[in-house]
Amino acid sequence: MNAAAISIDPDRYAVLGNPVLHSRSPAIHAAFALLTGQLLVYERLLAPLDGFEATVRHFGASGGRGCNVTVPFKFEAFALAPRRSERAALAGAANTLRFDAAGWLADNTDGVGLVRDIEANAGVVLAGRRLLLIGAGGAAAGVLGPLLAAGPAQVVVANRTLAKAQALVDSHATWATAHGATLQASGLDAPGAAFDVVLNASASSLQGAAAPVPAAVLARGALAIDLMYGTAAEPFAVWARAAGAVARDGLGMLVEQAAEAFFVWRGVRPLTAPVLQMLREQLAAEQQTGAR
Repeated sequence: MNAAAISIDPDRYAVLGNPVLHSRSPAIHAAFALLTGQLLVYERLLAPLDGFEATVRHFGASGGRGCNVTVPFKFEAFALAPRRSERAALAGAANTLRFDAAGWLADNTDGVGLVRDIEANAGVVLAGRRLLLIGAGGAAAGVLGPLLAAGPAQVVVANRTLAKAQALVDSHATWATAHGATLQASGLDAPGAAFDVVLNASASSLQGAAAPVPAAVLARGALAIDLMYGTAAEPFAVWARAAGAVARDGLGMLVEQAAEAFFVWRGVRPLTAPVLQMLREQLAAEQQTGAR
């Protein structure tokens, strides 16, 4: 057979969620594939709210090699996989699945992506700092472990329902001790003051609210990050800047967690800076068009 006639089908990956049309993951992974010379295609798959398992199993059975998982399916993805990374097990949720012959692997790359964005892209070292994490849902659970592993002096988890914050703190207590960090739970009204880094992992951005905590939580010059990006993150950013903080959205985290998922699948770690710059330019163009 003529070698030129042999065709190699690209490996298939996808992002599964509901909704999923807004996802920038296909563009991100297409850019990573070009940068690394990897042969793959990356799709969007809308999973019915009551049909995530059927959707992901069909994708795997039809040749899919792995997938990213967005809301509201991260807990279901974790439950489906017989093999789990340490960070996924700590979070109790997964945003990345790899379909191996030995069994599916569940991983969670959100936290490591956030830490890399803070330390490598924003240039803020977390070791020895005081951190406030707002929210105690799936997003907060996904990032708390890697934040603690970065060696902060203190992390306070603040949530509207104190019991939920306490449950998240309790599940990470041993991990926090192992990494020399003080970890505690709080309500939203008085979580403390003058934190070096404030992270919004609550649903306030989706509701168009600025922040559910007092401005006193921000030290002068603190880094304030909303895990959302684009217009959803703007009210939080405005609130943070008004208090003298440095505001940052979650676009860098999005790119960095995608790079980690790419590494989990392909064993190759792509450069992130050019992809983040591409997305920033796209987002700016979209916002300018929307303002006209």
